[in-house]
Amino acid sequence: MIRLAQLLLLLSAGALWGASRMVWVEVASFDGLGQPKTTALNGTSWSTALVPLAVLLLAAAVAALAVRGWPLRLLAVLVAAASAGMAYLAISLWVIRDVAVRAAHLANVPVADLTGTQRHYGGAIVTLMAAVVTLVGAVLLVRSAARAKPEAARYARRSAAVCPPGRPLEHRPDERRGRQRRGSPTG
Repeated sequence: MIRLAQLLLLLSAGALWGASRMVWVEVASFDGLGQPKTTALNGTSWSTALVPLAVLLLAAAVAALAVRGWPLRLLAVLVAAASAGMAYLAISLWVIRDVAVRAAHLANVPVADLTGTQRHYGGAIVTLMAAVVTLVGAVLLVRSAARAKPEAARYARRSAAVCPPGRPLEHRPDERRGRQRRGSPTG
């Protein structure tokens, strides 16, 4: 389950990077001296947190390899909080009534010269889908942390389970066979 969660986090990071390159708002302006000008604001201009969130998801996908138990649960909570932040960034484009003032400020256009703005919802939709996929990845991380088994038990020696710890080494069956194979005269 951890591998699937890592894959989902990587897909979300890629989607956020793609959304940061898409156009979110176009600003049309005319200063009265030259030609009308249209400025496109991409995701990195409109929502500056998209790329840092993508880097956070990449780091979380790598960190899921190194942690188990409670640290993995804390990582999943951090990823879920990042998912909520992504959803906020996406939904805010729909909820804001007038994007003109903010868009004019980001495009370095005086509000008096502004002739219109147009929203493009493609980047916000990709960001919202990335938020949902990230939330699913966080849930999978929490579930895999609950099922995690101690990794050290995988490497336990069988000879310790076969022979009681109080018996000398030369009477343990595994040790005797090992010495005979190597050609030791004491075997």
